[in-house]
Amino acid sequence: MESMVIRNEYETCYRNKKVFLTGHTGFKGSWMLCWLQMLGAEVKGYSLKAEETSLYNEIHGDHLCQSIIADIRDQDKLRTEILEFQPDFIFHLAAQPLVRRSYDIPTETFEVNMLGTMYILDAVRYLHKPCAIILITTDKVYENKEWHYPYRESDRLGGYDPYSASKATAELVISSYRNSFFNLEQYNEHTKSIASARAGNVIGGGDWSKDRIIPDIVRSLQANVPIPVRNPKAIRPWQHVLEPVHGYLVLGAQMALNPVKFSESWNFGPFMEDALTVQELVETAIQVWGTGQYALVHNEAQPHEAGLLKLDISKTVNELKWKPKLNSQIGIQMTLDWFKCYLESREGIQELTKRQIEEYMQS
Repeated sequence: MESMVIRNEYETCYRNKKVFLTGHTGFKGSWMLCWLQMLGAEVKGYSLKAEETSLYNEIHGDHLCQSIIADIRDQDKLRTEILEFQPDFIFHLAAQPLVRRSYDIPTETFEVNMLGTMYILDAVRYLHKPCAIILITTDKVYENKEWHYPYRESDRLGGYDPYSASKATAELVISSYRNSFFNLEQYNEHTKSIASARAGNVIGGGDWSKDRIIPDIVRSLQANVPIPVRNPKAIRPWQHVLEPVHGYLVLGAQMALNPVKFSESWNFGPFMEDALTVQELVETAIQVWGTGQYALVHNEAQPHEAGLLKLDISKTVNELKWKPKLNSQIGIQMTLDWFKCYLESREGIQELTKRQIEEYMQS
């Protein structure tokens, strides 16, 4: 059971508070928007327009927030919207989140992921009130040496592909702004708490992104064709989307209570035993679905992707008092339950989304 102290902190601290949420029309952002609305927050979203087929549209996101459709790279627009709203919290989720796509649009990937982060922090320089800023990066910010040692927050940053490198660069920007403009020793003067959250390989209902494993699985199962598997032995810290979103909410709540202590970087991932290979994930999904098969895809021309990645979450567990609630089997089950509901009757999808959040909160 989750500590009642931690649960009460994040369930009450957002009530009637102003939350500025970037990327609110995206997959993870839509889950967070729904959760924040259930917690009683006043949310202003800032993002590109939602795809026609999206979780945001399924949960009627426009009714859950004040939605600003704009580019994170529009620095003047972003600053204006933040300062007009006067937020108590900022959760920055807007990103170009796909490794393979970053090879096709490397410049845009760096602009969105690095400059977008910088523009958020620069706007906050002109915000004259206390604010907790949680900037979402990725587990791929570490210089990946393909070893079984799990990466800690203090390990060296790096990035082979443009996506990973852009997020590692964003972490350097965060560190620089924290030291230069939001130094913890002067917190009483600037009243800003800055944290980065490193999570990745998220699964869950409502993800239709290209080159993501769960959408590939669902599309293949629906069409009754073999699931294409590119890197069967690649190990990833898979986690249901509610795990990191819960972590971000707990982090924000802790920052509100103790802004200096928690103004750091934090890993959010599963326990070690739930870091599955791609093949294990696919086989579990087929078992849960009740039918299906997969086929290994060999393509010598495919871009480089890391083969092994594990996170050390001991700091987050011990200091932030957050820990995963779901094992891999449950996370995959919840994900496929959502997609089955969507394929059978889209009318019930908003209620299922809320119910999965409620059941997670009560677990």
